[in-house]
Amino acid sequence: MNLPGVTRRHPRRRPMAEINVVPYIDVTLVLLIIFMITAPMLQMGVDVELPQAEARTIDASEQLPIIISINAGGALFLDIGNQGDTPVPDAELASRVQETLAKKPGLTVLIRGDRKVDYGRVVTVMAALKQAGIPSVGLMTRPADE
Repeated sequence: MNLPGVTRRHPRRRPMAEINVVPYIDVTLVLLIIFMITAPMLQMGVDVELPQAEARTIDASEQLPIIISINAGGALFLDIGNQGDTPVPDAELASRVQETLAKKPGLTVLIRGDRKVDYGRVVTVMAALKQAGIPSVGLMTRPADE
């Protein structure tokens, strides 16, 4: 009941000495979920399946792969279906591999690099193939006993 002239005195609120951490937990959880979803999409490198010690050999019954060879001088050679290495300029490599894969989908693309070739050269070739839309590129090695 409100009586004129009578004022009700509210006691002053005492300051809280605790921090409410629930909103911080919510924000942290949301950020964690966002990073978990976006991290796989931010892949910046070239997909490479590095050979293990016991690498699988190519079956003779399978289709012969497309082999891109890089000699010690950094020159590129293309071997499609074991027809022999033919020199190919850097600018034509991706288009020739794409044409071959359009005719024969499912062929494996392998890079055979000389031991003395600069690693950056191999990575550059792999990146050019990846940008051209080649889904996977493998690296050739020789068996350890050779």
